[in-house]
Amino acid sequence: MIYLDYQATTPLAPEARDAMLRWLDGPGGTGFGNPHSAHRMGRQAKAAIELARDQIAALLPAGGRVIFTSGATEALNLAIRGSGEGGTVSYSAIEHSAVGDTAQAAGKSHVLNVASNGQCNTKQDLPADTRLVCVMQVNNEIGTIQPTIEWHRKAKQHNALFLCDAVQAYGRIAVTGADMIAISAHKFHGPKGVGALWLRDGVDLHEVQTGGGQEFGLRSGTLSPALIAGMGAAAAEARDRVEQDRDHIDALWTRARSLFGDWTLNGSEDARWPGNLNIRRNGLDVNRLMSDVRDVMFSAGSACASGSGRPSHVLKAIGLSDREAKSSIRLGFGRYTTMEEIEEAAGKINAAAEAQGL
Repeated sequence: MIYLDYQATTPLAPEARDAMLRWLDGPGGTGFGNPHSAHRMGRQAKAAIELARDQIAALLPAGGRVIFTSGATEALNLAIRGSGEGGTVSYSAIEHSAVGDTAQAAGKSHVLNVASNGQCNTKQDLPADTRLVCVMQVNNEIGTIQPTIEWHRKAKQHNALFLCDAVQAYGRIAVTGADMIAISAHKFHGPKGVGALWLRDGVDLHEVQTGGGQEFGLRSGTLSPALIAGMGAAAAEARDRVEQDRDHIDALWTRARSLFGDWTLNGSEDARWPGNLNIRRNGLDVNRLMSDVRDVMFSAGSACASGSGRPSHVLKAIGLSDREAKSSIRLGFGRYTTMEEIEEAAGKINAAAEAQGL
């Protein structure tokens, strides 16, 4: 099989797996201790968590703290619900549902429009009572990079906080300009089931999940040393090889663009993460295509929305018709993708599309 769905999840890095193993010990081992216990095994587990916290913080702005969560969805919920009540939450039209649905559930919300290339222009007005602005750094469906530094400045001008969903950016490009940043380990070759919310110094939240208050009194629940150690190791590996990864992915992008030259690109050609290729072919039956090319793992849109039968809200937001949105596919590639895999997958996908008479 050829895996081209890196936006949905990434393969676990060997370094992350190795870091996790010690903390998965069974009877007779010393790595299964509760990190919130005061005895020696608990202190050892806590030390592993604090090392990982430092490894993760190294790729985030200085002057903040990392709060571990079960993933980005929980981190975003904590940020939106925990940052206050009243006022309006403004978010871009192409945010993940973890932002959009939570903003709507939390109270008054306002949607920021995006251009046809997927970028959210900072010249549009915010409601006078805006308390929080949410704009993701790299879109998970079309790969468009947003002007988050400018949005952070605009939020400050309105005395509002700025939340950045950096799930697709962390470990790939510099994450800057925010009051709160959400990340997820399995998007940068770490394990599933763990993520984090970064808070800038001076930003205070209230607890939205009551219990033991293990994470700075803001997030309750026993932390997993294994998952967090894996996340930390994945972050350290991403930091060490960020340029190597970028050069490799740039080469894959250039080759993929040439192999899919007859397809139309969705989103910006330039302001995008090159590991995301979202393309369409008018009249394409995507369900049939995926059935005909079962040994290539790719997506018809966001993994969280797949199977809903609804056109992608992201593709609709950039002006595509229902028909155009439903004739689009997303190819995601990264560190462990080979050039041979890109070429083989392109050959199979193009052949299957041509078999539909396209």
